[in-house]
Amino acid sequence: MCAIVAIWAFAGTSNFIGAAWAIAIVLVEVAVLGLNHGRCPLDGIAARYTDDTRPNFDIYLPVWLAARTKPIFGTLFGTGIVFTLARWLTAAQ
Repeated sequence: MCAIVAIWAFAGTSNFIGAAWAIAIVLVEVAVLGLNHGRCPLDGIAARYTDDTRPNFDIYLPVWLAARTKPIFGTLFGTGIVFTLARWLTAAQ
């Protein structure tokens, strides 16, 4: 989540190197999730220590947000990339 916010902050201040690094960090996380069929690889470890099956059993977010992290933060990530590209293209002119 911090890296996604950083994309917006870096792009907003025209720090495109920082934005590129933040995008790369998020892409690594997306690759890890993709290789694990959409699940965090640490979920299995955390699940061993509780019987709780709520979406936020392993994360400090409200249940409604934990259940929707991929669409919410995926949208913020995608629009952050578009924002970065738009700022980069307008700065180049």
